[in-house]
Amino acid sequence: MDYSAFAIEWEAAWNSHSLDRILAHYAPDVVFRSQKAMRLVGTGELRGKDALRDYWSRALEAQPNLSFVVVDVMHGYGMCVITYRNHRDVLAAETLRFGPDGLVVEASACHAK
Repeated sequence: MDYSAFAIEWEAAWNSHSLDRILAHYAPDVVFRSQKAMRLVGTGELRGKDALRDYWSRALEAQPNLSFVVVDVMHGYGMCVITYRNHRDVLAAETLRFGPDGLVVEASACHAK
């Protein structure tokens, strides 16, 4: 899998604010972990695309200027880490594990602040 190409599309999807485009990268049974989810949906671990849609729709609504710029992509076996800066210049990283179909089955987000 070309993780660098994936990161370019991932960034473009987020910057488009299209939930369908963003969610197209994720498997139906994806597990997503993020400390920031606690504030919006009350849990740091989300399971399934419906839960992600709910969380990310709230996040996009709360931050209409949200945008990402990929800083680096680290390649692993069946996984990658994308480091990026958001519209507030906060450094973050997403660790993404992929299934055999190329969709994200597990993701974890970490933020510098």
